[in-house]
Amino acid sequence: MASNMDREMILADFQACTGIENIDEAITLLEQNNWDLVAAINGVIPQENGILQSEYGGETLQGPAYGPTSHPTASSSTPSSSSAFRHVVPSRQIVERQPRMLDFRVEYRDRNVDVVLEDSCTVGEIKHILENELQIPVSKMLLKGWKTGDLDDSTVLKTLHLPKNNSLYVLTPDLPPPSSSNSGALQESLNQNFMLIITHREVQREYNLNFSGSSTIQEVKRNVYDLTSIPVRHQLWEGWPPSATDDSMTIAASGLTYPCHRLTVGRRSSPAQTREQSEEQCTDVHMVSDSDGDDFEDATEFGVDDGEMFGMASSALRKSPMMPENAENEGDALLQFTAEFSSRYGDCHPVYFIGSLEAAFQEAFYGKARDRKLLAIYLHHDESVLTNVFCSQMLCAESIVSYLSQNFITWAWDMTKEANRARFLTMCTRHFGSVVAQTIRTQKTDQFPLFLIIMGKRSSNEVLNVIQGNTTVDELMMRLMAAMEIFSAQQQEDIKDEDEREARENVKREQDEAYRISLEADRAKREAQEREQAEQFRLEQIRKEQEEEREAIRLSLEQSLPPEPKKESTESVSKLRIRTPSGEFFERRFLASSKLQVVFDFVASKGYPWEEFKLLGTFPRRDVTQLDPNKSLLEVKLYPQETLFLEAKE
Repeated sequence: MASNMDREMILADFQACTGIENIDEAITLLEQNNWDLVAAINGVIPQENGILQSEYGGETLQGPAYGPTSHPTASSSTPSSSSAFRHVVPSRQIVERQPRMLDFRVEYRDRNVDVVLEDSCTVGEIKHILENELQIPVSKMLLKGWKTGDLDDSTVLKTLHLPKNNSLYVLTPDLPPPSSSNSGALQESLNQNFMLIITHREVQREYNLNFSGSSTIQEVKRNVYDLTSIPVRHQLWEGWPPSATDDSMTIAASGLTYPCHRLTVGRRSSPAQTREQSEEQCTDVHMVSDSDGDDFEDATEFGVDDGEMFGMASSALRKSPMMPENAENEGDALLQFTAEFSSRYGDCHPVYFIGSLEAAFQEAFYGKARDRKLLAIYLHHDESVLTNVFCSQMLCAESIVSYLSQNFITWAWDMTKEANRARFLTMCTRHFGSVVAQTIRTQKTDQFPLFLIIMGKRSSNEVLNVIQGNTTVDELMMRLMAAMEIFSAQQQEDIKDEDEREARENVKREQDEAYRISLEADRAKREAQEREQAEQFRLEQIRKEQEEEREAIRLSLEQSLPPEPKKESTESVSKLRIRTPSGEFFERRFLASSKLQVVFDFVASKGYPWEEFKLLGTFPRRDVTQLDPNKSLLEVKLYPQETLFLEAKE
């Protein structure tokens, strides 16, 4: 396996030999050939009579070769069939690479530290800088915020392919928090999980996302970009607290409501979108898809020059390109393409799908079998002399426009600029394979524009036809109809298979539903029985507890009673005879000086608490329980003897 240094040198040699300037495309081609330089070059350039000397294996291989003064480019002509490129492969070149500077904003508690260093540095060097700034030992420092997870200190920044500006944060779990209560609360919030309920305004879809308090606002926005395909730069938010002024701020410090906070996100309007919406009040449903690309230049750079002269073949005379160069967001690039196409050739043209090529695949191939369509990819080239004729007389013909609208999803791309051409070839290699990409790569400028007819299959996407610009309306229509015949036959098979599968799934679903209803009925019956038993058990427990409590009170009162005076006592003694509601009697002697409360306690100790029973006198009839319990028996005239009876209170 080639090391990182070897790969850089292989990449430099590959670009020098093939003239492919787009790094992503070059890396993709090398990875397909397992970083074999000779195999990759032979895969790009048609192999004829050239002898290619490999420096990596020491063996002589048949293949094309290039001289030090000539490199193939997108505009170079294809070699004739009678001769091959006869040049010498340059020896391994060491490309002088200017160091790339990276900016890091590192957050630690209530501090932000800005670190700027070259991408050849390591993660450990960042920590050493932070050690001097924050006075925190490297051994106690956890540097978080990397997209790829935690990294070793020896990791070289260049291998991470980081953007210029980055946000990180430092955690020190082994160090005690500062004495301030606010800092302690913030540290606690960093370890909490926040639920963000984010509503996508355009599609009215809600996402419930969990983030730790140590996550940054920038990380939230990047996650939302992955879900909605709205680049961070184009996101328009509602619901952030006023304190959330910096995307590098953590969620814990931003003032979001814990544990749940609601936010709304939408896409900022661009001039190209505004112009297109004003021209077409009824927008096709395919045109609301967004891009799968990264953040992208503002759409104000895509403006169409109203003074552009219609019909000129040379792109040098046009002020507005069909598509911006190095467009990162395919959706916004196609917005400009549609607007510019309308301004050049009128409003009668195919409805171009606005979104990424992957999104066009989803729309065309992955719906219900009855709703699937063919995908038509229009490849535009301003330098071709055929472009204006093809667009104005064939592609904008009413019959072609109507047929494409009914049966195709039409996606477009501009191949004029080298960067856009390289990007499409990379997409083409990924989705259709290197053979199709090589076919398009070898097309001459005057063979453009191209019209690719794609049919989706279960395991792959098949290119049914490649139509060049030197055709007629009738021939174009015949080739479109021929593709539709092939597609219709495949579609009928897919519809049959889908109907049979849905029938089986419906039967299974009905059986599962019946079984589920039966289980729920059994469970409901069982739960009702369990609830009834539990209620009975609960009531029995309450009854037992009440009885135990009453018995405990009774014993306590019985033990707290003063001893009964003896008959031969010299003190004044009152003899009380008490009749129960059941007709039984019990007697006891009390000192005449004893308080009435003692009598109440005695009665309660026999199981008749005065809260539930009344103690009544006979002559005169009176309710003794209404008397002052602190008075003596002598004072309430229950001396020397008295007969009382108990009666339950109402």
